[in-house]
Amino acid sequence: MRYVRLILFVLIVLVVMAVPLALVLARSYFLAPTAQPVKAQPIQFPHSVHVQAVGLDCTYCHRNATTSAQATLPPLELCMQCHKIIPTQGRPELEKLVAAFQQGQPILWNKVHQLPDHTHFVHSVHLSFGFQCSTCHGDVGAMGKPGVKQVRDLRMGDCITCHQQNGARTDCSVCHY
Repeated sequence: MRYVRLILFVLIVLVVMAVPLALVLARSYFLAPTAQPVKAQPIQFPHSVHVQAVGLDCTYCHRNATTSAQATLPPLELCMQCHKIIPTQGRPELEKLVAAFQQGQPILWNKVHQLPDHTHFVHSVHLSFGFQCSTCHGDVGAMGKPGVKQVRDLRMGDCITCHQQNGARTDCSVCHY
C-alpha cells in the first residue's frame, strides 16, 4: 500500500508536468506560422506569372526592399504601368485591380509573413549581405494560386540559427525593439 501511494503521487506529478509541455508543443505545431493555411487575398496575385513568365525581379515591385526595413507593396500606379494595356475581359482578378485603381481604392492585402511581436526585420540589411529574398520567403516566384505561404518559421530560433550560421550578431537589440 505504501508503494501504491508513491506511484500514484509520481503519476500525478508527471501528468501535471506533462500538461504544460503538451500545450507548448501543440501551440508550436498548430500555431506555427508555417502550419497556417494560405491567407485569402483580395486579389489572387499570381507571382508565378510575374516572376517566371514576365521575368520580374522581386525588387521591381517591392522597391523599398533594398533601401529600407520594409519591402513594401507596390502602388497601384506601378501595376497599371503594364496592366493598362493588358485586356481585363475574362480576367476577374485583373478587373479587380483596374477597378481599384480607377476608384482610387487601395487593395487591402493580408500580411503573409508573420514575425514574433516586438521584433523587426530589416530587408535592406539582409539583401546587402547577399541574401536572396527566397532565403526567408521561399520560392515565391513559383507560388501560383492560391497564393503565397510562409515557408520558414521566422521565429526567434529560426533567426538565431541563421545568424549563427552566417556570423551575424545575435544580441537582443539586433531583432528586438
